[in-house]
Amino acid sequence: MIFRTFAVEEAEGLVLAHAVRLSDQILRKGHRLTRSDVEQMSGEGIKTVLGARLESDDMLEDEAATWLAAALPRTYLRCSKAATGRVNVYATVAGLFTADKAAVDRCNAVDPAITLACLADHARVAAGDMVATFKIIPLAVARSKVSEAAEILGSAQPLDVRPFRPHAVALILTLLPSLKSSLVDKTRRVLEQRLARSGSSIVSEARVPHDTDTVAEAIRLALGAQAGRPDLIVIFGASAVSDPLDVIPQAIRLAGGEVVQVGMPVDPGNLLVLGEVGATPVLGAPGCARSPKENGFDWVLDRLLAGEKVGAQEIRAMGVGGLLVEIPSRPQPRETSADRLASVAAVLLAAGTASRIGDGRHKLLAEFDGVALVRRIAQAACDSDIADLVVVTGHRYAEIEAALAGLPAEIAHNPDFATGMASSLIAGFASNAAARADGMLVMLADMPAVTTADLSALIDAFRAARGQAIVRAVARGVPGNPVILPSVLRSEVMRLEGDVGARHLIESAGVPVIDVEIGDNARLDVDTADAVVAAGGILKR
Repeated sequence: MIFRTFAVEEAEGLVLAHAVRLSDQILRKGHRLTRSDVEQMSGEGIKTVLGARLESDDMLEDEAATWLAAALPRTYLRCSKAATGRVNVYATVAGLFTADKAAVDRCNAVDPAITLACLADHARVAAGDMVATFKIIPLAVARSKVSEAAEILGSAQPLDVRPFRPHAVALILTLLPSLKSSLVDKTRRVLEQRLARSGSSIVSEARVPHDTDTVAEAIRLALGAQAGRPDLIVIFGASAVSDPLDVIPQAIRLAGGEVVQVGMPVDPGNLLVLGEVGATPVLGAPGCARSPKENGFDWVLDRLLAGEKVGAQEIRAMGVGGLLVEIPSRPQPRETSADRLASVAAVLLAAGTASRIGDGRHKLLAEFDGVALVRRIAQAACDSDIADLVVVTGHRYAEIEAALAGLPAEIAHNPDFATGMASSLIAGFASNAAARADGMLVMLADMPAVTTADLSALIDAFRAARGQAIVRAVARGVPGNPVILPSVLRSEVMRLEGDVGARHLIESAGVPVIDVEIGDNARLDVDTADAVVAAGGILKR
């Protein structure tokens, strides 16, 4: 392929490197110029054109991508039609995506023009999920190189999906006097949710005391059930396993089974037990598996549900990538206040349109004691024990930012402010300051009564909880603002959409909530001109 700038007179047959706009049409990138195209371009005064002239061994980008996709074995995969040198690959069933790293690496090493990107090996996928993409970088690539890459793809199984199959699961839950029945009930519900993605179900349940003989007998009864032998036994212990000779591993042995592995290099999930009784896997769940958040239990469970044989070697190879997101409800988090004092960054939301004020006036620029409201609130935050302040701006951002001049604040501009509060929360939580903090103090800029003392009370409560709780301001028990969200909820915030704030997260996150009474300050905001005046402010035009 010859890539350069050509005189328009010699451009017939060229592949365009960039779109060319003509009086009555646009010739897109990748378009192959015809004699008619060249005549029109010349007639409209175009002198040169950047493009590629194909040589005898060259293939156009779409043809090359299509050829590579056709070479890919795809029992449970489908490929899109090529466009701009790209073919996407999708799963046709729910299951575990698998990738042969060596084969993918060999394909990518053939030529920089040929690329194949895919999900991580053993990623869980649903039917219709994109799992890989071929992309040809230049406009054309040598046929010999495409052939070489296609041969690699066809001689192995570089990409695949191992379908989940329905399993009949026996559930054993051990009990101690200190274990609440509501937690045991929740544990079953969470397991049912995990099993649903494979079409699996719980076919029997036993709740038994936490001792070796009783658990062993429960295993034997589950295997001998009249309804049929289960495909998998899952045991949730009332107490975490602390030794290979602890209750659950010993119960597996006493039931006539073998313990394959105690412990795994995935956190959360370290305290997993895997055994077998005959051909039936027995999975001792770590305590973190009572939460729906991903943990090491999922990694082993998914492989079993996809029909894979899981042994000690497979579990011991899970360490790279095995440090997962902290689960806030676990009894012993990785880091506690004994290690350091939890840091808090404030995220001040000041991007809204203030549409209810009208007359071109902005409530955040209203003056309280001669100071713009947005600056008043920002100053209160700066005077508290926060590590950093992030102010999210949007509507009339230049005026808002001018009102903040001289304050130590990071500005996070939200160009999508009109879509609602979620986009502003995301802008704030994506900031550098928020990324460094253990908790984010979410503040609304239209709450003139919130004081530094109020903020300090919230921060003190957050630190007392070792940074592992949501802290919420209340007025005589009624929830209000501000709110401190722990860093473990950052990913949930980043998935919010529309005019949605943090209230839904507080109600559904499964994280402890601490209410701090700050009186009416927690509920006083100024949405209208009358409210501004009533609160002691003066609106400026």
